[in-house]
Amino acid sequence: MTDKPTVLFVCVHNAGRSQMAAGYLRALAGDEVEVLSAGSAPKDVINPVAIDAMAEEGIDIAGNTPRVLTVDAVKESDVVITMGCGDACPIFPGKRYEDWQLDDPAGQSIDAVRPIRDAIRARVEGLLAELLPARD
Repeated sequence: MTDKPTVLFVCVHNAGRSQMAAGYLRALAGDEVEVLSAGSAPKDVINPVAIDAMAEEGIDIAGNTPRVLTVDAVKESDVVITMGCGDACPIFPGKRYEDWQLDDPAGQSIDAVRPIRDAIRARVEGLLAELLPARD
């Protein structure tokens, strides 16, 4: 891993879970971590309920655009976090992979999305503590 680790968050639509995780990591790590997100079958826009849930945390993901997962994005990442994308993510030796089992916020109410958001935050905080242990 380089001095500035790169983390890629991947979910199917890149419109909810991966966008929320990327939003948290950007907010919590600042410029100490390069943050990418992508989807195996991206939607056209970010889930509006995910946008609202993150806005409650003071994090704006409204301007983000879902992106398609590319081999290059995986190659340039040190850590690849998948969230329900199955086998769609290419595997490269020497990369750290984690699969976070999280409910899909698509079609859910804000009350259903808040616990998903909170679980994502807790996992992102744990990941950040591992990536930048001297930060505390």
